[in-house]
Amino acid sequence: MSVTVRAAAKINLHLGVGPVHDDGYHPLATVYQAIGLYDDVTVIEAPEWSVHTMADAHIDVASVPVGATNLALRAGAALAAHHRVDRMARVEIQKGIPVAGGLAGGSADAAATLVALDRLWDLHTSDEDLLAIAATLGSDVPFALLGGTALGTGRGEQVVPVPDATAPWWVVVPHEIGLATPAVYHHFDVLAERGSIVAADPVSPEALLAALAAGDHAALAAALHNDLTPAAYGLRPDLAEREGVLREVGGDVVLLSGSGPTQLLLRPDADSARAAARALTDLGISHLLAPGPVAGCHVVSYA
Repeated sequence: MSVTVRAAAKINLHLGVGPVHDDGYHPLATVYQAIGLYDDVTVIEAPEWSVHTMADAHIDVASVPVGATNLALRAGAALAAHHRVDRMARVEIQKGIPVAGGLAGGSADAAATLVALDRLWDLHTSDEDLLAIAATLGSDVPFALLGGTALGTGRGEQVVPVPDATAPWWVVVPHEIGLATPAVYHHFDVLAERGSIVAADPVSPEALLAALAAGDHAALAAALHNDLTPAAYGLRPDLAEREGVLREVGGDVVLLSGSGPTQLLLRPDADSARAAARALTDLGISHLLAPGPVAGCHVVSYA
């Protein structure tokens, strides 16, 4: 028997980052949104753990771990340990979410693995326990379970769904060269130490939350924000150059996704997203289109 679960990419409509704490983590106040780019994770009972990753043509999976450090395998082992069951599985991942792009594809795979193995092994894990296990795996994993739009606090792992009456479309512009999240946070700390940026304790983005609840696209566009942008652009000046090109194509709203390097154009509807996409095609810039918000992890097949 096998179970396949689909999980969505995430973006951060707001990412507020505080100064690093003694434990090495930064406090966050973030608003997540799941968008319509997906990984499918299939799990099959096996005598040992293994992970096998395939991808759509535009995605390079060379940097995806194949051993025990793979986040999906860590998720499976954590679920088995939680229930004290001595079972293992083959995990097959079909990636539609770009790798190392700030879209939390690895976290999506981990969340999907939790749900898939829970169904495969008939464990009936409570939602509360799934979220608790997810939080031990990474800051973005709990949100990947939920999907939709949510406020994240703590390290981002404490998630609460928020009202969202918007229906934006996103033009997603990935980059061939990835950007490591730890490197971006480290450079954020360096900039803060130099006084180039101010790293203050993050607060809830009330203007953004109000725009989402009201379904106000203009207010949403005005409230988008990412504290990691200076750090990512400092490491990758080419991203700043690319942002200028994207602004000419898609208007004033260009958002860095998470720690980057993926950049996002906000569009109010599918037609305007397609128009921006055509302009990017003419410029030879690779891109994807995705609606938001979409659902979190869900089963798509039993076989």
